[in-house]
Amino acid sequence: MSNFKKSERTRQEILDTAWKLIADEGADISLSKIANAVGMTRQSIYVHFGSRGGLLIALVRRTDEREKIWEAFEIALGHATAPEKLEALMRAWLDFVPKILPVARDLIRLRSKDEEAGNAWSDRMEELRSFYQDVMTQFEKNAALSPGLSAEKAAHFIWATSSVQMWDLYTRDCGWNAEETTAHILRQTLSILR
Repeated sequence: MSNFKKSERTRQEILDTAWKLIADEGADISLSKIANAVGMTRQSIYVHFGSRGGLLIALVRRTDEREKIWEAFEIALGHATAPEKLEALMRAWLDFVPKILPVARDLIRLRSKDEEAGNAWSDRMEELRSFYQDVMTQFEKNAALSPGLSAEKAAHFIWATSSVQMWDLYTRDCGWNAEETTAHILRQTLSILR
């Protein structure tokens, strides 16, 4: 096996172990604990990721890749009308949220006091907001948004309405099931279209 393949396999093993530990114990878990669980030194984690922040960013990006969220978004954009596109986008995202919830919840909790956790969360959310902005710009050009609503405001609304935090409030605090939550968020989101 080449050194590159071995290094990539080790990197994936670290990420898989880190995901499980963070989901179980929280994102403020130490690198030493992750390293011990993988059977390596803390310094080895630094070799692969550069920092704890680098590990967290790689962790959330790998989940995007593993769950193929961006591919699902591209498929959604193949629909014919603005409402169909937006509904397919939202369904793809809302199917993804429960898969990331345990780690996402903890990154959100820590982001105000842990810069590295905050940077990992912001990295993913900035990309998601940017994607929504691009889609809403297309809808705005086609006059498919409600009157007076800009593409930027529409993107912000979609991002906030379909956020992990909203999903968590509906499902955990209100006791709604996944279908109810998805249906409600979709109704809210689709209201911004003509």
